[in-house]
Formats: sequence, C-alpha cells, structure tokens
Amino acid sequence: MSKTGVRKPGAKRRVVGSYDISLLLLVVLLCAFGVVMIYSTSYYNADRYYSESALYYSMQIRNLIFGAVAMILVSFVDYHFYVRLFFKSIKPIHALYLVCMVLQIIVAVAGYSANGSSRWLNVGPISFQPSELTKICLIIMSAYLATKYKGVLDRFKGFLPFFVIGIPIIGLVGVHDLSTAVVLAGITFIPPIVVSGLKRYHFVIAGLGIAALVIMITTIGYRQERLDVWLNPELQDPGSQTIQGLYAIASGGYMGKGLGEGLQKLGKIQEVHTDMIFTVVCEELGIAGAVIVILTFILLLWRIYVVAVNAKDMFGGIICTGVFIHIAMQVVINLLVVTNSIPATGIPLPFISYGGTSLVVLLAEMGLVLNVSKQIPEEGVADA
Repeated sequence: MSKTGVRKPGAKRRVVGSYDISLLLLVVLLCAFGVVMIYSTSYYNADRYYSESALYYSMQIRNLIFGAVAMILVSFVDYHFYVRLFFKSIKPIHALYLVCMVLQIIVAVAGYSANGSSRWLNVGPISFQPSELTKICLIIMSAYLATKYKGVLDRFKGFLPFFVIGIPIIGLVGVHDLSTAVVLAGITFIPPIVVSGLKRYHFVIAGLGIAALVIMITTIGYRQERLDVWLNPELQDPGSQTIQGLYAIASGGYMGKGLGEGLQKLGKIQEVHTDMIFTVVCEELGIAGAVIVILTFILLLWRIYVVAVNAKDMFGGIICTGVFIHIAMQVVINLLVVTNSIPATGIPLPFISYGGTSLVVLLAEMGLVLNVSKQIPEEGVADA
C-alpha cells in the first residue's frame, strides 16, 4: 500500500484480523493504575462522608466493566458502519449527531450544575455527561467529512461543513463547559487540517477561535475568578485547591512518600480523585511515578499513531487521528492545570481520573481504534 493509502496495482489485500495487542495492554495498564489511585485518593473522604471507604473504588470498577463491554462491542463493529446508509439518506452518524445535539440542548436548559458549570443530566439514579458522547460523535463525523471533502479542503469552502456541524454543538457546550468545548473544537477542526496541510486561512480561523475563547473567559464571573486564582495563587486562601495541589506535587520528591501515604488528599484537595488525581500521583509516587505515567500515555498515543498511518483507508486513519487528538489534549490540559500552568478547568486525566461517562466513552474510542487496527492490510503494516 502506498503512503497515500491507495492500494498498489496487483497487490493482494490481506486483513490481519487481530487487534493491536500493545495498544490494548497499555489501555488495561492505565485503567488498572487508575483504579488503584482512585482508591488511594478517595478512601478518606468516602469514609468520612459516606462511611464506606471503598465507595468510589467500587463505583469505578463498575464503570470499568461498562467501559470494557463498550470497547469490546465497538471493536467488533466495522467502523464503516457509522457512515453507511441506514434509512433513506440517513446514516448512523447523522442520528448520533442529532441525539447529541438534543442532549446538549437539554443540558443547557435543565442540566445539573456544579462549580458554575452545567454538564450533567440526571436520569433517575444515573448521572452522565452528554458532552462525552459528543466527543466520539464528532470524532467520527469529522473523519467522515474529511474523507468526503478531501479534494477541496485546501480551500475555505472545504471547511464550511465542519463549521456547520461543529459550531452549534460546540457553542452549546461552551456556554457552561469551556474546557470541554476547546477539546471538541480540536477534535472537529484539527483532522481536516491534518488532511489538507496548513493553509493561510487556518490562521484566520485560529485567531477568531482565540478571540472567542478570550471573550468567554473574561465575560463570565466564575471563569474570571478562576483566572484571578491562577494569576495570584499566593493571595488566595492557603487551603485553596491550587495551593494544596502544588504542595502535594512538591512534597513527593523523586520517589514519593509511598502509595497510600499522601497527606494532601486528606480533605485538603476537593474531589482529589477526579481532576486533581495527578497531584497525588506526584506526592505518593514522586517524579519517578509521574514520569512513568506520562511515558505510558506517550506510548499509548504512539500506538494510536501507528494504527492511524497503517489504516486501510483515510476514514479509519482520521478516526484514529481524532482519538489521538482527544486523548492528547486532555492529558496536556490536565497536567497544565494541576501544575497551575493554566487556569483550572474540569478536564479529567484519561483512564485514571474517576468518572463513569468519561471512562466508558474513552474505552469505546479505544474499541474504534482496535477495529481499525483489526482491518489493517498485512502488506501495509509498519511500526513507526
């Protein structure tokens, strides 16, 4: 197979028929590590407030089971299914996009709000974030559009379909959840740039996006407060999450205090088992543990990249590119937040932070990548 993804004349296409085992093992490793760290970070607060030290640990095990089932099911579904005709001119990805749009409208109107942002829907005892489902929807939709309009992506009109599907749903999310909207924008608009190469009009689009981001940060009260905390953390309450998180990172040293021996998680960092879990990784496992976690993510991204460049067609390659962008953006944003390099946001650390919807969707995305890897033509396999 040539670098352009076109099969050479006379070449025999043989599907390997097996998953990328290295990728699967890395996912399992990160999930297992996440479960251990969730118990380490949450047992004190869970026992203090709910008299059940293993509460969050057991709930994450449940989330992991649901996610594993989702990953397995998605990995068995041919990724081309999502863009095949389903009913008349409607394709499954169109239906999924419509569902996501409706859910985001409901969240905007009647979503559950916390810390100034509305992200959740409550259905009986179940609480979930529709924006997580929107991520996988836009990954597939962006890949579909990039493949369909690849011949005109070097001109602005080729980008119009991405604006049509991206701006409405990203805008709905961005009103209450700016950090997730930024990730959604990356998932939607970076893949076509990868396909077409960097063009002049991309810089104009990026400038408009940055301007919109600045306006949304500076015109909404709680976001301005977060900006003030970021710029002047030393002037805040000594018990603030930012200060305590930095204490945790600094106190770990090279090798850490030992798993389970951290102190900052004992009521000093709110919701430490979610977005701020990496601070406890640093405190308990030190720089060594933090570096190993980061290297594991780099290896995971590398395997996704290998699958992307060897995919049997552009559609599969761009799906993997979207997953790559999603995970890379969340890892980078989370690490920048916990080190106070950017203002606080609500972005969890993939596979490690506590969260049901996030974990299930991430594992479903891994199912997509595994399905692409399963269909790699044998003559096209080449470890990058």
